[in-house]
Amino acid sequence: MAGSEREILAGKRRFLEIRSRVVRHIRRFFESEGFLEVHTPVLTAAPAPETHIRAIRAGTGSFLSTSPELYMKRLLAAGYEKIFQLGPAFRAGERGRLHHPEFTILEWYRSGADYRALQEDCRKMIGGVCDALGEECAPARGGRALDPAGPWGRLSVSQAFGRFAGWDPGPCPDPYRFDTDLVEKVEPHLGFPQPCILEDYPAAQAALARLKPGDPRVAERFELYWAGVELANGFSELTDPVEQRARFEAAITCKQAAEGVRLRMPEAFLDALPHLGPCAGIAFGVDRFVMLLAGADDLDSVVAFPPEEEG
Repeated sequence: MAGSEREILAGKRRFLEIRSRVVRHIRRFFESEGFLEVHTPVLTAAPAPETHIRAIRAGTGSFLSTSPELYMKRLLAAGYEKIFQLGPAFRAGERGRLHHPEFTILEWYRSGADYRALQEDCRKMIGGVCDALGEECAPARGGRALDPAGPWGRLSVSQAFGRFAGWDPGPCPDPYRFDTDLVEKVEPHLGFPQPCILEDYPAAQAALARLKPGDPRVAERFELYWAGVELANGFSELTDPVEQRARFEAAITCKQAAEGVRLRMPEAFLDALPHLGPCAGIAFGVDRFVMLLAGADDLDSVVAFPPEEEG
């Protein structure tokens, strides 16, 4: 082992110790709330077709999982009520201070719940982990102390864009303008010093979320921000198989045009949807959470070996 590598790994010890404790306390939280931990396949023949997510091919006809979402909702459809999973996920073309092609994802799902229940889960889990870490947890960003206690911020997408970007996206905004302004004008203001919930996304940005009853212009989708960093993306889940198939078909066509790859329709998931009642699910970025709690500058600091490292 080269001397420089030894020094780098030795310098990460505090961050990796905090990471270990964070993961342990996350598990304890969900177990105390009556959730069952599950493990679903890392290899899949039919990843969820989502326009902005690129799956990594793993041999003929297989991909590395971008998320355990479809498998976990099949478990809900089979009668499971509260489940969670901690494990790796993989996405192509993601490399930067806040992005890795392989990362640790936490997902949990509740039957008979909506996205507001998930928001409360986030508040309790983050507060509980920070309390358990005690003095080890002194998050700060840009010289500003962060605090999970106290009232969290809450803004609709319409409110946030009106305040920070100067326009209202409406139900079908231009996707390039929406994504650019979200990243450059909106996100940097969210989550100081407490976390902030950004909710009710335009209908065209629904992904796998249901449209809001009584207001189909928006979807019951939210993202959780802390110190300008997106930590989680949660939904009141869409359970209509006809609408879900139509969304998947549109995404498959779009991805084929953009990437030259035609994904398979996830038929097993669509077959399960008629048995899926009202439910909600969320994906939470563990690496980013550890980064904030440890006061690290980037994801490279809180994983033992960054993506470029080879055996």
